[in-house]
Amino acid sequence: MGHVDDAMGTAAGARLSHVPGNPAVPANTAPVKDIPAGAAQSRTGLGSDSRTRGRIARLILENGPATAAGLSARLGLTPAAVRRHLDNLLADGMVEVRTARSYQSRGRGRPARLFAITDAGRSAFEHAYDDLATSALRFLAERAGPGAVAEFARQQISELERRYQQTLESAPLSERVRILAEALSADGYAASASGSPGAGGGEQLCQHHCPVAHVAAKYPQLCEAETEAFGRLLGTPVQRLATIAHGDGVCTTHVTAPSLVHHNPATSEAGGISA
Repeated sequence: MGHVDDAMGTAAGARLSHVPGNPAVPANTAPVKDIPAGAAQSRTGLGSDSRTRGRIARLILENGPATAAGLSARLGLTPAAVRRHLDNLLADGMVEVRTARSYQSRGRGRPARLFAITDAGRSAFEHAYDDLATSALRFLAERAGPGAVAEFARQQISELERRYQQTLESAPLSERVRILAEALSADGYAASASGSPGAGGGEQLCQHHCPVAHVAAKYPQLCEAETEAFGRLLGTPVQRLATIAHGDGVCTTHVTAPSLVHHNPATSEAGGISA
């Protein structure tokens, strides 16, 4: 895949950061652009620093918000070195700081600082593989019709749904949104659960990272299949309010309070988990 990455980078006119032998950056992932010229490189003049910064940004992009300590462990760098790179990424607007949310008692001490990718950070990465996926779905739609794309999206989400169902099937309805958020976060979606601010109550499931946002912008069937799966997993109606794919900062799903839902045989037939 290295030759493909080089070709893509050359065509885009970008100098790409390759990290041979680095276990934290899989060899078959799309290449990372060096942080834009005039920003990070101007601080040190060292290409190696720029490449390390790109590796840190990619980890945050792919796995969701992370702490400096977590990044240090993944990259095998000292916490001080990681914090230095994070400070530069913050100054360049590539990442932002968030306060960690926890549904368990953290005990005393300051809340952990999470570093999340910004829109500017996302745009610093090549989207060559997104373009390839989009082309493949376009080909599928032209040859087999739009319904084939929806079927493909449901098939793609089915394995994830099966795994989550095993986690959620024994949980009470009132706990499922929180547990689903934790499961999504473990898969890199950086999800959180909170009470809905609306008068109707319920909860909100937020995903701060979407690995297929650029593809879903053209093929919303991917988002629709995911939303349908959430409804089945949670055993209650859900509604997608915002998506990263449509330019929102976060994917937000409203989850109807189970207490407002009367028993509906159609829900069980659709594959929802029973209470």
